[in-house]
Amino acid sequence: MPRHPVKQHNLAVVKTLTYAMFAMFAMTTDSVGLIIPEIVKTFRLTLTAAGTFQYATMAGIAVAGLCLGTLADRLGRRRTIVIGLTAFAAASLLFAVGTTFLFFVVLMGLSGLAIGVFKTGALALVGDISTSTTEHTAIMNTVEGFFSVGSIVGPAILAYLLAHGVSWQWLYVIAGAMCVVLIVMALSVTYPTSMSPAAAPGARTGTMAAVKSPYVLAFSAGVFLYVGVEAAIYVWMPTLLASYRGRATWLAAYGISIFFMLRAAGRFLGAWMLTRWRWDAAVAVLSGAILACFAFSVAGGVEWAVYLLPASGLFMAVIYPTLNSKGISCVPKSEHGAAAGVILFFTCLSAVLAPLAMGALSDVTGQIAYGFWLATGLAALLFAGLLLNWLANPTRSVLARVDVADYHQESSV
Repeated sequence: MPRHPVKQHNLAVVKTLTYAMFAMFAMTTDSVGLIIPEIVKTFRLTLTAAGTFQYATMAGIAVAGLCLGTLADRLGRRRTIVIGLTAFAAASLLFAVGTTFLFFVVLMGLSGLAIGVFKTGALALVGDISTSTTEHTAIMNTVEGFFSVGSIVGPAILAYLLAHGVSWQWLYVIAGAMCVVLIVMALSVTYPTSMSPAAAPGARTGTMAAVKSPYVLAFSAGVFLYVGVEAAIYVWMPTLLASYRGRATWLAAYGISIFFMLRAAGRFLGAWMLTRWRWDAAVAVLSGAILACFAFSVAGGVEWAVYLLPASGLFMAVIYPTLNSKGISCVPKSEHGAAAGVILFFTCLSAVLAPLAMGALSDVTGQIAYGFWLATGLAALLFAGLLLNWLANPTRSVLARVDVADYHQESSV
């Protein structure tokens, strides 16, 4: 059934709220690469142990995605988003009173659970405000573009705080205060109506149905590989470039900010590009460029990596939101929350395992460069998979059916 009409002004507010949510939590999750060195100094930890800040958050999001992803389908988008935002605000504000490593790790895990809840609600909402699977992909790139803006703003705020002798904890307090504003917005707008699983006669619903979908699993595998490659940048690139002593020291210092800026610009550009060009060809070519950046970085050492790794952000930009969108779009709208939760689980599983493996390998060998050899292997597998997807194009028919069934129009996939 078609979605209930919503006034254009109200729909614009709903979109703005969705964009703001992604920007807000990215301020914290993508600042971890700058927080880890502070944690190492404060608590005298190894890289593997300090990386728990990354692992705890991603593990929380993963658990929420897999176990609570269906909340968006069963409770509705608004309730799920408000529940998640409220929990995130509480966890973030508690950072102000913490003093021990264990306390911070627990809060990281709780904030991850909260993010997983409101993020699956927001991802399911994208389907309700889209008019086709093609527009779904474009909106998803815009959403992730705002996430990338938060990835720029967060580290910038953190760098300012640290430069003025203010603890990194206050970044979370700032995010918590922003979250309170978003809760008020979420309670004051009218959301588009969405079909519940029970309203789709004969349809398989829930997390297990999404897990059994070969399309959801295939896109989840692609996301798993991509996130492992991206996490190498925002978790460990600052550590890798800390040893650089060449002419481009400014680039080493601002490398992660440049990466996030290029990723943000690429995602906004991708929202336009993917409505005009074939998505499968685009992600295959771009994944090849990512592989080249990593391969030349590990072969040429830090002197090449200081240029190539930040530049890879432009090529990474559209891959995650596009794979995420297509994976979600392969199931009916009534199951978008469950599908988003499964893909989110694999997203965070990779965000835990890949940096953990890189950190452990670096601790064993005594050189962070070996961790980037591992990331290069993941980039090679990603390129191979997306190249095969481009050549075989296995999802054309299923996306066309969804366009007709859920969006009531001819497909343009």
